[in-house]
Amino acid sequence: MAQVVFSTWGGTTVDNRNISGEPQAVSYRLPVAFDGQRPLRAFMGWDGIILFDKDVDVPAMTAEYMKRVQTLYCCGRCTPGKKGTKVLMDLFQNVLAGKATDADLDTVEDLAELLKNCKCTLCQSATKPVFDAVKHYREDFQAYLNPQCRPKVYPAHYIHKITAPCMDKCPSHIDIPKYIEAIKNYQLDLSLATIRENMPLAAVCGRVCPHPCESACRRKNVDEAINIMVLKRTASDYERLHNAVPPMVPKAKKEKSVGIVGAGPAGLAAAYYLALEGYPCTIYETLPEGYGGGMVAVGIPAYRMPRAILQRDIDIIQSVGVEIVYNCRVGTDISLAELKQKHNAVFIAPGAHTSKPMGVAGEEKGYKGFLTGGINFLRDAYLGKPTGMGNKVVVVGGGNTAIDCVRVALREGAEVSCLVYRRSRNEMPADVWEVDGADEEGVKFEFQVLPTRIIANDKDEVTGVECVRMALGEPDASGRRRPEPMPGSEFVIECDTVIPAIGQDMDLSFIPAEMGIDITKWNTVVTKYLPLKDAAGKDLKDSMGNPLSRTLMTDCEGVFAGGDAEIGPLTVVACVGNAHRAASVIQRWLEEGKAYLSEQDIFDDLLTYLGVYDKGEQVPWLDSATRANQKEIHGSARAAKGNYREVELGFSDSTAQAEADRCLRCYRMALVAL
Repeated sequence: MAQVVFSTWGGTTVDNRNISGEPQAVSYRLPVAFDGQRPLRAFMGWDGIILFDKDVDVPAMTAEYMKRVQTLYCCGRCTPGKKGTKVLMDLFQNVLAGKATDADLDTVEDLAELLKNCKCTLCQSATKPVFDAVKHYREDFQAYLNPQCRPKVYPAHYIHKITAPCMDKCPSHIDIPKYIEAIKNYQLDLSLATIRENMPLAAVCGRVCPHPCESACRRKNVDEAINIMVLKRTASDYERLHNAVPPMVPKAKKEKSVGIVGAGPAGLAAAYYLALEGYPCTIYETLPEGYGGGMVAVGIPAYRMPRAILQRDIDIIQSVGVEIVYNCRVGTDISLAELKQKHNAVFIAPGAHTSKPMGVAGEEKGYKGFLTGGINFLRDAYLGKPTGMGNKVVVVGGGNTAIDCVRVALREGAEVSCLVYRRSRNEMPADVWEVDGADEEGVKFEFQVLPTRIIANDKDEVTGVECVRMALGEPDASGRRRPEPMPGSEFVIECDTVIPAIGQDMDLSFIPAEMGIDITKWNTVVTKYLPLKDAAGKDLKDSMGNPLSRTLMTDCEGVFAGGDAEIGPLTVVACVGNAHRAASVIQRWLEEGKAYLSEQDIFDDLLTYLGVYDKGEQVPWLDSATRANQKEIHGSARAAKGNYREVELGFSDSTAQAEADRCLRCYRMALVAL
């Protein structure tokens, strides 16, 4: 079944139907079996058709595809889309009923050309596989028109999925075109309701999301990507500024309850979606009251994520029936086994609150001024505790946490705040706009520099850090050029504080061995997954090397894991997407006694693995329109001691509406035959 029988995917025709020699070898990023069990017989979508089974009834699949496009997703707001898809749907239904003519099939190409004038791209893209099917399988369609030659039908189970390049790239799979169109129409309540279907922390994600969705925005193929993240903030800010009451009402309270470890984005999201279904959820959080949000609360500075706005999102989550028990460390104040006994299901979602060591000489000496890690420094600063920071600060690392540390150091009163990174600025994993912000505030940078030794005086006080300059060699496994020390380039940076910020880790010591929960060598929790394999028999894996479709159930029945604990340090939007799935699986476990992924869950994974965005696509558009960027407070004064006022100011309603108007509404529909 893995052999491709026929395909037009990607604009290349592969036809192995009637060949006498060796079939043309071709492979696509699709599994042999949809769910690890049922063979994937055919795939139909925005870029053509792919058949793995010669017995697939192409006319029946085509008719079903167009029927679902027209009846489920055509918005009806333009005449070509509304009328054209209806004509196509009726045409193919008539073919199956033997009521069409051969001349009717000739109109498909004309209709496909007509639908290129639709207001958005759902109906346009839907004509591509339909036209390919009629063009290359015309005899199969004609067979339906002759009552004496009607084909033998091989029944198929069809599953469809609506997506868009931006939706696919969003780890939470938010319906981005829908919420943006609502903003364009000044329906900000509808926009926020759409966001909350997949993202309960709208105000947070509208401020600190790295917006991977924008990297897959088709508008970028015309001029610049839509400012998707700030539009999300616009919808959320509108509700808050107008003192509107969130409309969500949970279902009737159920008897079974869920215990959750950690009030970070993953724990909060899982609790929110379970509570809406009526399940009482109790979150056990180590931090004190007022610091819900986990790493968002104590790992992201207030100038990026104001505490009052974060707390509002948390208050909303609690209002639907979520309880948070603060100052409660699982493993100390209550054991994981006790949680399992107390609740019908448990979700493990602690954040990555532990800093990784640098591995340089002297860091183990306990010198005054050598801090234990960037995460601890940020946490102490936000909790109002002494940080141990002096006047001249060196932060080691290149990620967002390192950038947060150098910027917070200035706000905590440092005279000099310097970031040391072993690669170049272009290769920093930190978001570009965060690095630019640090630069504007007066942070000093030492690029292609590696610390080798902590220097201290006879009082065991840090006085400097010895470093060596690095030359960039060949790319390593990450695709970035490997830094290599330059002999004889050693030098010393004078400082009284060194803060390592080179990575984060989880503390999973609260999970006892006797519960049978496996931990990987990367200190993450092992969860069960579907055995999805490619044509070569290899397991399909996501971009981080994990099995593609995971149920998030551990080897201990009724105990699930997600977020940082299941994959490693993640972004807010990735934690929420992971936890939303966990909530759905936990609900099935509570109601059916089985933990499994729905067909839509699996389809989401397959589309992400296949890829929806084509960066080489030529996107036609009448005119370009400049991307709107939110206003900011500028100048180094914004980083003055004690100044944690929000730096980014969001959009006005009129600016948001104009930016939303740039969206091309790039919906796509895919359908598989099993």
